[in-house]
Amino acid sequence: MAEQLILDLPVRTALERDDFFVSPANAGAVAGIDNWHNWPHSKMVLVGPEASGKTHLAHVWAAMSGAQVLTVSEATKIDPETAPAALAIDGLGQSLTADQETALFHLHNAIVGQGGRLLLTASTPPTRWPLALPDLASRVQQAGVLVLDPPDEALLSAIIVKLAADRQLSLSPDLISYSVLRMERSFAAARRLVEAIDARSLRDKARPTKPMIAGLLAEWDG
Repeated sequence: MAEQLILDLPVRTALERDDFFVSPANAGAVAGIDNWHNWPHSKMVLVGPEASGKTHLAHVWAAMSGAQVLTVSEATKIDPETAPAALAIDGLGQSLTADQETALFHLHNAIVGQGGRLLLTASTPPTRWPLALPDLASRVQQAGVLVLDPPDEALLSAIIVKLAADRQLSLSPDLISYSVLRMERSFAAARRLVEAIDARSLRDKARPTKPMIAGLLAEWDG
């Protein structure tokens, strides 16, 4: 039998709508994104744990609305005079400098003031953000909040499929079911597992198997 070729291929993150799997865990958030024309006060906060699909869903919304998707550091460099009509700021909720808070306050006013739309993503709701500028805090707390819940079995399986496809890693349905039944039920664990399977496959020059996955999970438990 010819030796199977295992290649270290580049990771391509798929962020299109067809790549976003909808399940009961995220259906409410997806519906809220689809209804973006009717967001309260023209803004929305998308909340979810690490690797839950916040960035992906922000890009889905950007494709619908013509918005840009920027990090906090990128967004705070925008001149409010040239603010876009629709903007997603990915990764809020952490401590910001005084200058960043002031910049976001003026950017918010510029976008909302012109009838635009603003989407903010974070791992916690805006009431828990450590904002020192009261005017900025009051503005973001006016926004609606959409929550991405922890994944159910169907969603976790779909996430593993997507993460593996991003890495051009082939995982059979049997291997995915085996993993889902034994791993921690979280987005971060799915990402960690797929990265580990990919690395182990490259190291051993072997395709993924149940014993390989069992060994990785046992190492983490230990």
